[in-house]
Amino acid sequence: MKRIFACCLAILWLIMAASVTLAPTSVEAQSATPKTDPAHLVNVQDGKRLFTSYGCYECHGRVGQGSIAGPRIAPKPITLSNFIAYCRRPTGEMPPYTTRVVPDSELAAIHAFLQSMPDRPPPNNIPVELTLLQVVRVRLADELESGYH
Repeated sequence: MKRIFACCLAILWLIMAASVTLAPTSVEAQSATPKTDPAHLVNVQDGKRLFTSYGCYECHGRVGQGSIAGPRIAPKPITLSNFIAYCRRPTGEMPPYTTRVVPDSELAAIHAFLQSMPDRPPPNNIPVELTLLQVVRVRLADELESGYH
């Protein structure tokens, strides 16, 4: 039973890893956004670079989706003025970023990157992999309840 459970967990992990790997990149997300102004795209690319170089991804995830360490900040981040104000004087575990560390122009680029992230798909567009994960979970739960050995 432990081997079956371990195998199922490994399969679930592989499916989830594949779905993250196959997620659209920010370049694809940029092409899906209505903003096609070249200056905006450069700002988004700079924002992505800065988001990574300042280590924002370490808590907020590679595309601002959030994690255990930090909240989701994309898609649809707070307004730019509120974003800058929060980065300067955060209320949670996040360290403050003064203008000497991160200028407003760089925070604006990071904000543009976060705004460029596509919305999450509606529930009726859930990929088949997720449905398969749900089936595996139900079957595992049934086996555990029935005492299958």
